[in-house]
Parts: sequence; structure tokens; C-alpha cells
Amino acid sequence: MQRQDTQTFGIGTLASRAGCQVQTVRYYEEIGLLPQPARNAGNQRRYDEATLRRLTFIRHSRDFGFSVEAVRELLDMADHPNMPCDHADAIAKRHLDEVESRIERLSALRDELKRMVAQCAGGRVEECRIVEVLSDHDQCLHASGHGGREAIR
Repeated sequence: MQRQDTQTFGIGTLASRAGCQVQTVRYYEEIGLLPQPARNAGNQRRYDEATLRRLTFIRHSRDFGFSVEAVRELLDMADHPNMPCDHADAIAKRHLDEVESRIERLSALRDELKRMVAQCAGGRVEECRIVEVLSDHDQCLHASGHGGREAIR
């Protein structure tokens, strides 16, 4: 009788241990971020600790907001540990730039919303500053060419 060196577990256990849903595991398999699993005699998916580590890496990367394509590139680099990490640095730097840009846009949005709320007198809708500003883009400080701020997308 051949002894199995690696303990395996089912998709539910894998998902639970990685903190995700079974559908997420299937999706990552479908798009090639996770390898197709081995199957037992009953055709059930079987996973090992290496797959759990890979799924945890994927989930953590996605939690940081990395795109699926960036995760794919990072996984490829992780699969080749002797490669220089300058490309990983570039991916992280590009993502940081995107996050900082998003924060700037959200800060401008917050400021505009605060301004609109502060200027609302709480009267009737026909006098509502919030409805007025939302109806007339020229009154928004955040719009490109209006108040010198970039448009919020």
C-alpha cells in the first residue's frame, strides 16, 4: 500500500482555510491563477498546502487591491524565486500611484460633499443647495476646469 506524503483536502476546506468562498476558488481555477486540482476516485477536487499558500497569496494580493493581471504577474515571479524583484517593485509602485490618485479624487469628493451639505439650509427642495449643485456641474469645485480640481470618476 502506497503511503501519501501530502495530506489533501476538499474545496470547502480550502476555501474556509483561505477565508473565501468555494465559488472564488473555482473562479481562480477557471482564469488560471490556481492550477487545476487533482481529483480523487469520486472525481472530487483535492488540494494540498501549496495550493492553500497560493490561494492565500492571491486573496491577500486582491485585498490590497491588485488587479487580477498584476496578481498573475506576481504569482509568476513567486514561482521563480531566483529572479530579480525589480518587476515586482514596478508593479507595486504602479499600484501605489493608482491608490494615491484614487485617494486624491476621494478627498476632493469628500470636500465637495461637505461643502454641499454645509450650504444646504434645510428648506424646500426647490431651494436645496445639494440638488442645485448636482443639477449644475458648473457649481462643482471638483470638476475639471471648475475650481482647478480634476474631475472625480
